[in-house]
Amino acid sequence: MEKRYALGIDLGTSNSALAWCVASEQRSPQVLSVPQLLSFQATGEKETLASSLYLPLEQEQNSTSARLPWENGNRPDGIVGEFARAHGALLPERLVTSAKSWLCNAHINPEDPLLPWKSELGERKISPFAASQRYLDHLRQAFEQMLAARGEQPDMAKCEVILTVPASFDEVARIHTHMAAEAAGWDGVTLLEEQQAAFYHWIDLCGEGWRQQVSPGDIVLICDVGGGTADFSLVAVTEQEGQLQLERISVGDHILLGGDNMDLALAYTLKAELDNQGKKIDNWQFLSLVHSCRIGKEKLFAEPTLEEFPISLPSRGSSLFARTITTQLTREVLDRILLDGFFPHSGIDEHPLRKRQIGLREFGLDYAADPALSKHLAQFLARSWQNVHSNEQLQSLVGERIGDVRETRFLRPSAVLFNGGVFKADPLRRRMLDILAYWNGGDAVRELAGSHFDLAVAKGAASFARIRITGQGIRIKAGTARSYYIGLESSMPAVPGFVPPIKAVCVVPQGMEEGSEAALTGQEFGLVTGEPVEFRFFSSSIRAGDQVGTIVDDQNDIEETAQLEVTLPPAEVKAGEFIPVSLHSVITELGTLELWMRHQPSGKQWKVEFNVRTQ
Repeated sequence: MEKRYALGIDLGTSNSALAWCVASEQRSPQVLSVPQLLSFQATGEKETLASSLYLPLEQEQNSTSARLPWENGNRPDGIVGEFARAHGALLPERLVTSAKSWLCNAHINPEDPLLPWKSELGERKISPFAASQRYLDHLRQAFEQMLAARGEQPDMAKCEVILTVPASFDEVARIHTHMAAEAAGWDGVTLLEEQQAAFYHWIDLCGEGWRQQVSPGDIVLICDVGGGTADFSLVAVTEQEGQLQLERISVGDHILLGGDNMDLALAYTLKAELDNQGKKIDNWQFLSLVHSCRIGKEKLFAEPTLEEFPISLPSRGSSLFARTITTQLTREVLDRILLDGFFPHSGIDEHPLRKRQIGLREFGLDYAADPALSKHLAQFLARSWQNVHSNEQLQSLVGERIGDVRETRFLRPSAVLFNGGVFKADPLRRRMLDILAYWNGGDAVRELAGSHFDLAVAKGAASFARIRITGQGIRIKAGTARSYYIGLESSMPAVPGFVPPIKAVCVVPQGMEEGSEAALTGQEFGLVTGEPVEFRFFSSSIRAGDQVGTIVDDQNDIEETAQLEVTLPPAEVKAGEFIPVSLHSVITELGTLELWMRHQPSGKQWKVEFNVRTQ
């Protein structure tokens, strides 16, 4: 069936959005206004859907009179969107947030009901997978409602749907994101890296003029800092037969550090000032302080002549006026905490502080221990050099854009594209440009002017969906962001007290493209019918030179991400029979990784399943 609509979905940590366009039209994608509850009695529309889910009290559930356009019967348990975030902040034990970050947590099963984290709601708790499904289902209902209002019959088969994920997501997180979309009614979804989507939006904004803003030899840094996370990617600009080409050459880690951390840092600073004045605030007032700091931060950044932003913290008591506490967010505090704390003028050889390892550590999300985004970026550029240095083809793309400061080698971007709500603030973009110029020996790194910093990913994903439908437009060469390895126990005599080391064998090289397949030749696995066999699974973002079959002995360069399991059904072969099989990897057209065990003589094959991540 011919695709009519091109859709892009940004499933964000703090906010989600959907952009769409008619594929046959040249107009830029537009953002869907999403109906959602604004109170228990009112609904409204916003360009974004807060990625928050509130589980109401029984009396709240019964007294909620507001209904969304598509709710004809019983509403699902929980409220999604802006009101969920605002009201849930008052009862955090009932508020689900950061489901996306939990999806990529290496120590949990994304389908286990563990949210809200640390709450005592028992059976009402939901999984990160289920929360993601709820947000995606809400967006689908909103889009179908919009089509119906236009007099069109909703038909997902007519839609090319691109769902974005961080380039740093491991394969388990990617698979569960894809599964959540399918469970929410989005069929045939294709995954795209968020940072690539932001780049596609910039190309769409510039039209053909983008070719005048970059040239062969450029390395573009995509610096993406949103409400809850930070991600970095590098794209190389090359030329082939007189035409500019784009290739993503490096991706960073998924860093739990963003605008929400900045709001909290400001709030804790002002709370300390109030404490010193003998003014104590309760938890409810602190939540109000965080909200006010976010508003004040945006106001001060937007109005350079404004020196302070007044804040009033009312009490929930009956004597409202008498209990109101006042303070102010000053520009001095804003600059000291945000510019100097999160964007310090650190050196290229200064990397994030590592967390101290202690005997007992509270389990939860793996938040960044060091708030200095400039140090995280410096580490990314150094690791990017490691990645490129391991691959001759990538080395040819970066040319002379390699820096060397005090024995720290790093890639030197020549341009930067900012993305994420944090970079709405012009002073933060200027500070990052100053830091990049300092690392670049004083030479300026030019900014590729973007817009819609918090909506660019959804819009760029819709632009990419249109490219897939029409076949017109440049595509970024990317493939898998990581290389993947299967763990094999070394064959050696048993030695008391010594565990045989694990060899990691590459089964998916970095950059393996959609629709391609690779076979691990020269290595057979013996499987017994009806018995599950598990394998350890590893990945790396800095070993671009590894090919299928490369053996890695130094596990410092790789990290364990999951376990693999395969069982040969007894119905297909004789029970208990020993079957020699080889491993084949496939990157599907939808951007997901599949691993298969194949019996060459018979041609039969069995899919390898990704288990819960290793504990």
